[in-house]
Amino acid sequence: MEYSSSAQSTAVCHVVAMPFPGRGHINPMMNFCKLLASRKHDVLITFVVTEEWLGYIGADPKPDNIRFATIPNVIPPERLKAADFPVFYEAVMTKMEVPFEQLLDRLHPPATAILGDIEVRWAIGVGNRRNISVAAFWTMSATVLSMFHHFDLHIKHHNSTVDLIEEVNEIAGVSSDTLADLRTIFRRDDSRVLQLALECISEVPRAQYLLFTSVYELEHRIIDTLKTIYPFPIYTIGPAIPYLELKTKISNEAENYLRWLDSQPEGSVLYISLGSFLSVSSTQMEEIFAGLQTSGVRFLWVARGEASKLKADYCSGDMGLVIPWCDQLKVLCHQAIGGFWTHCGWNSTLEAVYAGVPMLTYPLFLDQDTNSRQIVEDWGIGCRVKREAGAEKLVTGEEIRDVVGRFMDSESNEGKEIRRKATEFREICHLATAKDGSSAANLDAFIKNISLY
Repeated sequence: MEYSSSAQSTAVCHVVAMPFPGRGHINPMMNFCKLLASRKHDVLITFVVTEEWLGYIGADPKPDNIRFATIPNVIPPERLKAADFPVFYEAVMTKMEVPFEQLLDRLHPPATAILGDIEVRWAIGVGNRRNISVAAFWTMSATVLSMFHHFDLHIKHHNSTVDLIEEVNEIAGVSSDTLADLRTIFRRDDSRVLQLALECISEVPRAQYLLFTSVYELEHRIIDTLKTIYPFPIYTIGPAIPYLELKTKISNEAENYLRWLDSQPEGSVLYISLGSFLSVSSTQMEEIFAGLQTSGVRFLWVARGEASKLKADYCSGDMGLVIPWCDQLKVLCHQAIGGFWTHCGWNSTLEAVYAGVPMLTYPLFLDQDTNSRQIVEDWGIGCRVKREAGAEKLVTGEEIRDVVGRFMDSESNEGKEIRRKATEFREICHLATAKDGSSAANLDAFIKNISLY
């Protein structure tokens, strides 16, 4: 456990942040905590992670008034695979509460507020038992929370089981498209995950605040509806992405791929990242690269574990670069980037919106089909690779060649329109996070509330 003595002695309030132990949850909560620390220098933030995650992020730079504390891993890291997600999800719900409470007993000064990931089911209950205010923190879109809320009400009202999701044809407050998204998020073999997720949603009304890592203007209808449902303040605190760090010094590793981007024509490079948790099959990977090679489009691909093989097999000359990691927001903000092929994770979606980059959507898991629909249909800043949401059908190299070629053609009417809208959404996002913007105002209002303990 790390402590900052100077922060301790001057803290007006002590926020304990408890993220779900996954990259898509830890990163936005840490980015939010950095925003919080930058706007209120006398706050002390204890950021709680498992021992495994401290090893990953413990050396990352952070403000002096943020400190780490650890609780034990719920599953040995070497045993955790994507296929084990239901087991891991349940372990988070059942094995982390006791060590978290024991940690609260040891903290000094005592916690005055808890920032609890909604998917850590017990965090709100812990705060209520101890008379500590809890801000429920949601790392997906407000649209997805609304989906879950209405589905949870439907289950309770009809006294049905979650196994009947395939037979549900109508839910009040949920469109038919959204209901189709629910079916792709939770299939029959994931019924336990759905049950646990709905239990998390059922806890939300017991919180004192609800925080969305979103921009009000992007989801204003949904957010206004949720404000009539929940009896406490709801704050859209803006994209919880590292935009405060865009001007920080880059590493030597980053210099290599940024130097490569510097040598490419403006708007010519397709950036590709399909997330860190669930990936495509090796057969699909080969089809993707075959399509890219014949498309004539420049690309920068973050391919992690399979990067070395892909480098050797597919990349040649100046047209393609495959790397295991990058500073994604810095890459998306580079002038050479003309598009983003994404799995549609919410954090990646927000980074693309912030950078003003149109998206080629390839959803794989959980909320990503819903995010894809928002990107393509609601906002008009993207195109789909896969025609059918949740479909497992192989997308051929020829199909990929054609869709990538059309998507990266910035001179076509479609290409011009999609880029115009992406620029428009970038301005919305930047205005919201600027002084007096909606996200900045919400963040200040939240800070004022938690300071009055």
